[in-house]
Amino acid sequence: MSTAETPTLADHTTLRLGGPARRYAEAKTVQALVDAVREADEAGEPVLLLGGGSNLVVADDGFEGTVLKVGNTGWTRDGDLVEVAAGENWDGFVEGLVAEGIGGLECLSGIPGSVGATPIQNVGAYGCEVAESLVSVDLYDRATHEIRTLTAEELGFGYRTSILKGTDAGVVLTVRFKVSEDGLSAPIRYAELARTLGVEIGDRVPAAEAREAVLGLRRGKGMVLDADDHDTWSAGSFFTNPIIGEARLAKVLAGIVDVVGEDVRVPQYPAPGGTKLSAAWLIERAGFAKGHEGPGGRVSLSTKHTLALTNRGKASTQDLLDLAREVRDGVEARFGVSLHPEPLLINCAL
Repeated sequence: MSTAETPTLADHTTLRLGGPARRYAEAKTVQALVDAVREADEAGEPVLLLGGGSNLVVADDGFEGTVLKVGNTGWTRDGDLVEVAAGENWDGFVEGLVAEGIGGLECLSGIPGSVGATPIQNVGAYGCEVAESLVSVDLYDRATHEIRTLTAEELGFGYRTSILKGTDAGVVLTVRFKVSEDGLSAPIRYAELARTLGVEIGDRVPAAEAREAVLGLRRGKGMVLDADDHDTWSAGSFFTNPIIGEARLAKVLAGIVDVVGEDVRVPQYPAPGGTKLSAAWLIERAGFAKGHEGPGGRVSLSTKHTLALTNRGKASTQDLLDLAREVRDGVEARFGVSLHPEPLLINCAL
């Protein structure tokens, strides 16, 4: 296991924000990962597990403990079952599947981060979620010191969540997915993607075609990492789409109509537990345009997509949090709808 002294977390997050850690180490095998977590726990040392750093907002003060990079990589396939190491780059893995003529995960192309992070918040995009393909995960249980296997059902998946989110009780080591050997994509469910591909909702297309279409759409929204493009210096979508319970829905929609007018269609989609509204639509209708700047212009909403909060090159985490609060409070004041952050906030809060 390799180590480094007092690294800056800004060097390890896609936002390029975050202060120093007391210690940084990288575990390149499952055993090294388990041993490092166990040793830190026994010593009472706080541990921050780091994958691709794409879903983290780390305080300017950094992290008073060990940052442990999940560095085990590689994947194998046996028929329609793929087993992947937690530290494997997610998009590299999806690209590799598509190159072998394997379908099922192509609509999740271009998402930054590591494979092990995807089940934690049930990563999803363009009508697909990890929960639909995931079979099981192996994880290290920090309470029992055992390696356990949990099935998809046991992970309690919901919209951008699982039983692993918001807790550090388990460390994901390996993930298994069911894929398609016929070379075709998962059914196309997202209207924008269907239009781009020129197909009907529910159709399947060659996985490579779906991947390229998704990557094109993501690039147009600044959602494919590019060191030269500050619109990609983000944690992806900063807020989740709010889900409104049926008991509140009529009142919430009436309040929105009072603001935007009866002739405007309010985007809404069925979701477990209620109806999902579009966070981006609410943000824009609350008066926050693409490129809306925060303190000193050091942070802004992406110029391509209002759901991404971006570092324009010289920002601090505090700058980003100030902008996030402005947007959150503005939407709540105008529409009575609360937005919640999607990334993990480390040693900081809204």
